[in-house]
Amino acid sequence: MSADIIEEKIVEDSNIGTVKIASDVVATIAGLAASKIAGVTGMSGGVAGGIAELLGRKNLTKGVKVVVGEEDATIDAYIIVEYGTSITKVATEVQESIKEAVETMTGLNATSINVHVQGVAFPQEQPPETE
Repeated sequence: MSADIIEEKIVEDSNIGTVKIASDVVATIAGLAASKIAGVTGMSGGVAGGIAELLGRKNLTKGVKVVVGEEDATIDAYIIVEYGTSITKVATEVQESIKEAVETMTGLNATSINVHVQGVAFPQEQPPETE
């Protein structure tokens, strides 16, 4: 999933001009905030995200869908969690992290943050040692 540009936040100041915040900016902020949470091993970006990774491009909006209104934002984050972690705890921390980051950096009110757990990552098995 990539960010859908539905609208932009427009902050008007008649003396200076306008400031527009694109949904891609909000998606990047949300993606970074989610990926910093312990227990999140990755963001699920679907087929397009996988292709971008194979081509060596880093898509910071991977696994995040954003709808931006005039003063609010709805965010969907698609995550992969580490095996053995509490999924509900990780998801709640992702919601809180995204809310704080988006509201602090953009001034938007994050009205809805939906976390979709798309998978569980298992630890890489080490090959048995040979003697």
